[in-house]
Amino acid sequence: MAKYLKLKMVSKGLNFLAKSMKCMPVLLLLQGFSLAAQQSGAKTISLFDEQTLKGWKFVTPDDKKLWSVVNGIIVCNNGGEYLKSNSFLHTENEYQDFEFRCLFRLSGDSGFINSGIQYRSKLTKGNVTGYQADIGNGYWGDLYDEHRRGTLLKGDTTILHHLLFEDNWNSYIIRVRDRHHELYINGIKTADYFEKDPSIPSKGFIALQIHSGGIAKVE
Repeated sequence: MAKYLKLKMVSKGLNFLAKSMKCMPVLLLLQGFSLAAQQSGAKTISLFDEQTLKGWKFVTPDDKKLWSVVNGIIVCNNGGEYLKSNSFLHTENEYQDFEFRCLFRLSGDSGFINSGIQYRSKLTKGNVTGYQADIGNGYWGDLYDEHRRGTLLKGDTTILHHLLFEDNWNSYIIRVRDRHHELYINGIKTADYFEKDPSIPSKGFIALQIHSGGIAKVE
């Protein structure tokens, strides 16, 4: 079994998030981290150096014009124009069992405003295939299977909708070990899923996505 990893992406949006949440949700967020902190042999890896996209790859050459680093934050947008196809930025390395942490902000002017975080994913005939922790109105905290089976589990937003900052910074945790998948937004669990199909790959890259069909920006 691969060593359990804690993966994090650093962003200067952390201070903004802490101020916006007014302390209490931040405490909930830290409590959400406590389980992984107890994992024996866990190793923390930073996937983003806050200056470059070193360690990341574009799925297609056209993706390069969409993704950049601005003030220590990974940014993706299409310059105020509708995006014609999904765009992905994925890690060069593959990961199996881990807890992934990041801050994200999704905003947009019109059309379909949606994003997501791929994991245990592969490139299949030019398409990104794998699990996705969904982001966006109507899809918050969903577990989706990109280019394979579609929605696996709708996110439970019963509590989350009280603590969600649409168009502002929120946190995501993806915790996956063996076939057990857990998704958290702002420390609130939205999905708890056990994979029953042993043929589904248990290792793959992590990718950031912006969905087609809208004038959107993800950070």
